[in-house]
Amino acid sequence: MKCLILAAGYATRLYPLTKETPKPLLEVAGKSILERLLDKISVIDKIDHVYVVTNSRFAQAFQEWVGNFQYSKPITVIDDGTTSNENRLGAIGDIQYVLEQTGLHDDLMILAGDNLFDFDLRDFEQFFQEKEADVITAYEISDINLRRRVGIVELDSSAKILSFEEKPQEPKSSFGVPALYIYKQETLPLIKKYLDEGNNPDAPGHFIPWLIKHKPMFAFQFEGDWHDIGTLESYEEAQLVFAG
Repeated sequence: MKCLILAAGYATRLYPLTKETPKPLLEVAGKSILERLLDKISVIDKIDHVYVVTNSRFAQAFQEWVGNFQYSKPITVIDDGTTSNENRLGAIGDIQYVLEQTGLHDDLMILAGDNLFDFDLRDFEQFFQEKEADVITAYEISDINLRRRVGIVELDSSAKILSFEEKPQEPKSSFGVPALYIYKQETLPLIKKYLDEGNNPDAPGHFIPWLIKHKPMFAFQFEGDWHDIGTLESYEEAQLVFAG
């Protein structure tokens, strides 16, 4: 299994913090977001290589950071060649770019480089092995306004995905979906098919409603904290939680 961390965004909502520093390298309670993610990934024995996809503006910062970081698995930084929000590939475009650059054909775990969570990724990977299918994560959201700002998934009693909507005004369930997935190796060629059909290359969640029309997918339900560092407020909130 390989792991891909999505880190090619420009994080303009976090300016001035991210004008010169990529968001995953911002520190949360004394440790960068990226390092916290790598701590989570390190315990999964099956993962034998970590890729970090970024843009031309921040590629050197990641290269330097990785060069000074001692880690149990090889880490490769991939520059997607973009320079701004206007010419970015989008998250799904970046996944396809990495597949083309590396030729990887293993199962693939994908994480957003700006998300923090406190559950054990080994449980998620075990769920993937048990289901023998593509899997995503989901967690219960009680606040209806928050539900309207995330992807919402509808599940049956076996945790199979029935529907997925990005930021719905009328959410069909209370299960929100962070950007954390494991795709089987035979699913990876479908990403190119999805893009070739002219579908949205941006948020990684857009691939899910398309994919469930082609094959079964399941959602691993976790409990605990999850932070999407998208604004100054969410960044400050994560600082408080992890410092506590």
